Amino acid sequence: MASSHVNALQSKHAGLEAKLREEMSRPVPDAATIQQLKKHKLRLKEEMRRS
Repeated sequence: MASSHVNALQSKHAGLEAKLREEMSRPVPDAATIQQLKKHKLRLKEEMRRS
């Protein structure tokens, strides 16, 4: 069970990474969106570490 939870978190983390790369590749990236995505990624990473 814990393994599937960690896998789900890893999947979400990877999705956020893809969104972050996409936003950063735009001609005019939105700094607020980038900051929000990075914070969310960090929260997921911390949760994975605790699991």
